[in-house]
Amino acid sequence: MATLRVHNLAMSLDGYAAGPNQSLDEPLGVRGGELHTFAFQTKQFGGPGASEVDERFIAAGDEGIGATIMGRNMFGPVRGPWGDSDWTGWRGPEPPYHHPVFVLTHHAHDPIEMGGGTTFHFVTDGIESALEQAFAAAEGQDVRIGGGPDTIRQYVRAGLVDELHAVIVPVLLGAGERLFEPIGDQVQAFEAAEVVSSPESQVTHVRLVRR
Repeated sequence: MATLRVHNLAMSLDGYAAGPNQSLDEPLGVRGGELHTFAFQTKQFGGPGASEVDERFIAAGDEGIGATIMGRNMFGPVRGPWGDSDWTGWRGPEPPYHHPVFVLTHHAHDPIEMGGGTTFHFVTDGIESALEQAFAAAEGQDVRIGGGPDTIRQYVRAGLVDELHAVIVPVLLGAGERLFEPIGDQVQAFEAAEVVSSPESQVTHVRLVRR
C-alpha cells in the first residue's frame, strides 16, 4: 500500500527545521544552510561523497516516490497573488523531482511543466485534496512531503504521515521555524524504527514510523 513519507528533515538541537527571516537571499533562513551541510556533501547533491550512512539515507528519500507535495514557501519567495510573476522554483529549468509536484497555495495558478518530467500543480483546496491528487498521480508509488516545516506539521497533525526521517544536526539556531510545535496528540503516533549516527558528519538519523 502506498504511503506518505517525509525524508531528510534536518533539525537543530533546539528543534528548528529552518532559520529565521527566510528570503530570496536566505531561502532556508539565517544560518538555515548549516542544517544541510551533511546533505550537500553527498554525491546525490553533487558533493564529493559522504559517509555510507548519510549517502544511504539521502538516497532512500527518492526510492519509490511517485509524487511530491510542498508548501508555497518551499516553492518560492513570491507571496500573495501571483500577478505577473514568472517564478518556476528554486531548482532551475530541470528540477530534481522528475515527477508531479503539488504545491499548496491560496492562489490559483496554471500548471508549470519543467524539464526532466517535473510538472508543478497548484492546489488551493487544502492538504487532503493535494494528497489525493498526489496519490493518484503517483500511480501506486509513495508520496513524499518535500517541506517546508509548516506543511509537514499540517500533515503530521492531521494524522496522515506514515514515516518521518529526521536528521538531528549539532547546531543551535535560537530562532526560526519549529517542526513539532504544536502537533497535538500526534506526538504519540510514532515510534523510532531506526536511530543511526554518522560520526563523519556528526549528525544522527532518526526514522520514525506510525505505530
